[in-house]
Amino acid sequence: MTESKETNGLKQGTLNILNGIGLGVIAALVPAAILGQLMKALLGVAPAFAQTVINITTFTQSLLAAMAGFCAAYLFQMNMIQMCSVAAAAMIGSGAVTFKNGLIMVAGTGDVINIGLTITLAILLIKLIGNKLGSYTTILLPIIVLVVGGGIGLLILPYVKTVTTFIGMIVMAFTKLQPLLMGVLIGMSFAAMIVSPISSVGIAVAIGLTGVASGAANLGITGAAYTLGIMSYSVNGMGTTLAHFIGTPKIQMTNMLEKPKLFVPVLLSSALSGLLAAIFNLQGTPNSAGFGFSGLIGPLAAYAKMTPGWGSIILLTVLYVVYPVALGFFMRWLFIDRLSFAQAEDLRLEV
Repeated sequence: MTESKETNGLKQGTLNILNGIGLGVIAALVPAAILGQLMKALLGVAPAFAQTVINITTFTQSLLAAMAGFCAAYLFQMNMIQMCSVAAAAMIGSGAVTFKNGLIMVAGTGDVINIGLTITLAILLIKLIGNKLGSYTTILLPIIVLVVGGGIGLLILPYVKTVTTFIGMIVMAFTKLQPLLMGVLIGMSFAAMIVSPISSVGIAVAIGLTGVASGAANLGITGAAYTLGIMSYSVNGMGTTLAHFIGTPKIQMTNMLEKPKLFVPVLLSSALSGLLAAIFNLQGTPNSAGFGFSGLIGPLAAYAKMTPGWGSIILLTVLYVVYPVALGFFMRWLFIDRLSFAQAEDLRLEV
């Protein structure tokens, strides 16, 4: 009985941390994904307003770790001091904050894997300390959690980043394969990354993914996003459904890791999408590869590599909207309605 309780407690604790990261992703990344390209288009019309919005949403992305830490601590039913302490430690351990020549710089979202590890360390510290500090808790707890939890997170960051380096080497090997096979494997790889703690954007930039490989990564993520959104629309509502592809499918990370069978329809969709990218010679850049449809970054980067005109616009509309919508409904019919392999409830999001 005790062992069963411990197992259930460990599982629930892991889910709390993953759900916290997922909620942090929604709050930190979705605003920039939705508004980014729109504001860039308005720079020529209302430059001051558009640039201000861009600056705000870009900075907000760098708060991913703090938001994830706060949300995770909330799910553990911690008090305000404890939640703030976890958020601060996560921010330090994320790598989004750097210190150089007396300057403090904040850029990027940080390493999501290390964010999760730092949050775990901070929460374990708080559980270990408990009420032992008595009336000094308010003063000492934030110091201990920040210095010890955040400090350890900062120390292990370079080692955790080796995971990203290793994955990047594997993806780089795929780029040397026959184009159709490359499209399939890269589409699947980036779809798997976008619903995991690994940064698809970070990998793409780190290895300089470009050309058709970038297009395959982009379309693979797009196929996965539409599939997840459409398979779950009956339980998540329209707004949350749209957030899968307008924002990011990483919001499904907890469900994917808790129910690994969900990777089957996702990887199948991304494989078919990556294949189409190779067939139609869809291209992109290292900075666009890891986004998918989010913020229209993928389609716009692809259009920049194509012959301008209605033909290119129609092709991109088919590849980024018509085809993935049809693919998503097919996957829903096949895996939910026909095979009962999964249920829409498996993809429910508690936002």
